[in-house]
Amino acid sequence: MAPWHLRDLQEDDLDQIVRLLEESRETAAEPVVTLTEAVGAIRDGMPAVVAAVGTRLVGTAVSLAAGDRAWVLRLAIDPEWRYHGIGSGLLSVLEERLAHRGVRRIGALLPAHETGEAAFLNSGYASRPDTIYFEKVLPLARAEAIILDQVGGAVPETGLWDRIAGMDAEKTLIERRLVMPLEHRDVAEHYSLEPPRAVVLFGPPGTGKTTFARAVASRLRWPFVEVFPYQLATDPHGVAGALRQLFARVDHLEQVVLFFDEAEEIASERRDPTSLAHRITNELLKLIPVFRRGDRRLLICATNAVRSLDPAFLRPGRFDYLIPIGPPDADARRAIWTRYIGPDRLAHVDLDALVRASARFTPADIEYAARTAAQTAFERHLATAERGQAAAHADAAQVTGDYLDAISSTRSSLTDEDITAFNRDLRTAARV
Repeated sequence: MAPWHLRDLQEDDLDQIVRLLEESRETAAEPVVTLTEAVGAIRDGMPAVVAAVGTRLVGTAVSLAAGDRAWVLRLAIDPEWRYHGIGSGLLSVLEERLAHRGVRRIGALLPAHETGEAAFLNSGYASRPDTIYFEKVLPLARAEAIILDQVGGAVPETGLWDRIAGMDAEKTLIERRLVMPLEHRDVAEHYSLEPPRAVVLFGPPGTGKTTFARAVASRLRWPFVEVFPYQLATDPHGVAGALRQLFARVDHLEQVVLFFDEAEEIASERRDPTSLAHRITNELLKLIPVFRRGDRRLLICATNAVRSLDPAFLRPGRFDYLIPIGPPDADARRAIWTRYIGPDRLAHVDLDALVRASARFTPADIEYAARTAAQTAFERHLATAERGQAAAHADAAQVTGDYLDAISSTRSSLTDEDITAFNRDLRTAARV
């Protein structure tokens, strides 16, 4: 067999580390330290060493240090490379690293007969039969409630999916690709269909990406956690540290829709390896594969400019679908206007005129214009009443005029550049 060598853990080792920690267990007992906790310690810069054969990792030891005390959180050895002295070697190098940090006592907790037991004994570690390990696991509902409160999440109100007006093509696509496989996991498993774990919604601003993400969570009855990049920037640990902490907390939720708006702020194309943006994108690229290991989690990232995202961020191994959410067509605008005008006034409106006049409007633009028109009619009604006159029933021309005036005073969210860029992204980036 080729010789192995020991070295410090490097930035691009994480995927192999996760594989080792998952595959090297010998007993059915759950580890005292979870995979997420071990990965979190690595990301926080705690001492960790690996054994490598060429570019392949065959062993790792991960620690947690505080003051003069440290713990070996996990020791993992590839099954094919056991009994070659790797475990003792890993511990020896790790002890050197810990000693340089002022550590004087090192402990470890692992199930009986688990991988690494012989390595600890051969390295001079003594078991403590006089010690009892106590553990308390909070009830899931209580623990999840605490975590959701920490990350600002909640289960959205019911009915959001049904209230999405228009956008039928996008709604049908999202329902088929995301909602149905997650709602009917047993049927999906029967046909070897892997439910989605992560998707990107892309399109011009105001087209409803956030609305769709929240509606998916409402439909599934899963907690919805919305993250804004500017919030991460205020964290004292920096954006990368805030991302690590967020994903570590979310990992403890049984099911969740994790939504990042303006994803280009944390996953921009890497150009300068020394830049902060490069480090943030690298961090997110490492976090996504771990997040994807959960069966009932969905990561949704929204962006106005999918072309600005790093290519590695978009590959199929990380994101299952890249779904376009474009400007509403005429049928969609008609449905959106119908919803916001309401049944009582709809008979008095020339709907075709509104659809034509709002050709470049987003759903958000239509909502704003409809509210403006309603405000105009409301104020006219009150002014008439104050003059002691009975409110006259507005005719179709007047009602339609209110809406057309509101449209003319509403600036469309879309520019020619937005539409051109979206059409280009639709041709080159969509993966549905």
